[in-house]
Amino acid sequence: MSTRTKDVLKAFYDALYTALGPQHWWPGDTPLEVIVGAILTQNTAWKNVERAIANLRAAGCLDWARLRDIETADLAELIRPAGTFNVKTKRLKVFVAWLWERYDGDLDRMFATRTATLREELLAIPGIGRETADAILLYAGEKPSFVIDAYTFRILRRHGVVDEDADYELLKELFEANLPAEPALFNEYHALLVAVGKTWCRPKARCEGCPLEAFEHHLEYDDE
Repeated sequence: MSTRTKDVLKAFYDALYTALGPQHWWPGDTPLEVIVGAILTQNTAWKNVERAIANLRAAGCLDWARLRDIETADLAELIRPAGTFNVKTKRLKVFVAWLWERYDGDLDRMFATRTATLREELLAIPGIGRETADAILLYAGEKPSFVIDAYTFRILRRHGVVDEDADYELLKELFEANLPAEPALFNEYHALLVAVGKTWCRPKARCEGCPLEAFEHHLEYDDE
């Protein structure tokens, strides 16, 4: 990666952090909640996930053994607020079954695995995609695995840091090759990009007041 890319990413981070401050991510109290949330938040708003997690907490199901043993229909009802609950119930059950089979339900053992190896294991679980796997590694395991999402791609593309055809792994490598391998930094940077994506760098951009407004713009800011 070029020195320019490293300088740009550092400048972006400094501008975002100065303007927005710490984001206090991930919004989960325990690694278990982070993992459950990462699975449930696929294709839905976080407020819906919070309702589902509140249901699980009230039912005493924020426990790997309870999640393993609970009937599928009962679990589906608890996570109904998260949307597509039958699909997500299956994904959650598959993950929990894998965790018990591979690591006896022990997250400490799981996260003791080398990061690259564990990422491949997670990606082999049906329903666990790259963004979900990296969120689990970073936010639950405090591993230096940068999370890429649609906001990240949109921001970097619009500022000419990456091309239209850049894929997930290229963007992940871009951050990991140009930043210190510090989980806290990766955590904060991703959260700041999400904040910009939600508020300013929307499909139809609202550039005025954006912390990155002063940086060079390379593309039209009107995605459909």
